[in-house]
This record gives sequence, structure tokens and C-alpha cells, in this order.
Amino acid sequence: MAHTQTSTERIIPIHAQAPPKPAPGAPCNGCGVCCLFEPCPLGVLASRKRSGACHLLQWDAAHQRYHCGAVAHAATLPWPVAALWRRLALRWIAAGAGCDSTLETFPSP
Repeated sequence: MAHTQTSTERIIPIHAQAPPKPAPGAPCNGCGVCCLFEPCPLGVLASRKRSGACHLLQWDAAHQRYHCGAVAHAATLPWPVAALWRRLALRWIAAGAGCDSTLETFPSP
């Protein structure tokens, strides 16, 4: 478990096998820090909250990383809807834009 520090320190639970948070601008590695801290605009809609862990975030044990459930399960929707939903979800979570989290993480004592 690690915790995240902002202007006020807050502890967030992170899977022990999760990769370390990348530097801002580096490619996303599925560390989950940003989504565990607060949901993105899509997560706000799904979670119905503006802070705390996003309900869409899912741990992928096989790949030892977090994934957005909105993207991972888009294929379960009917074809034209699935393609549109996946495209919108990727845009809303800023996939491919690199890490945009400036949160600092520290290992648990």
C-alpha cells in the first residue's frame, strides 16, 4: 500500500503489485493512482462522486495493472454502440496523452 500527498495528506489503497506511478508526461503504466484518488469526468458520471476511488477502476491480476472498466467492457455492448463508447471512453480518460497526475506517492512505512 502507498499513500498520496497533496496539500493535505491522504492515504489511498493501492494494490501491492501495481507498478509505481510514472512521472507526469510519461506513458500510463496502469498504476491506478489518479483513478484511486479521484474519478475522471467519465468516472464522475459512473461513480456519482467527485472524490475517492472511481467505481470503474478494475485490477487486472494477469497483467498486474489497473484498467478502466468503461474501456475494458465496451466490447460487451452491441457493435455500433461499442465502437462509439470505447472511442468516447478513451478520450474522456485521456488515453495516450501520458500521465497527467502530479500527485506524489510514497511507500507505506
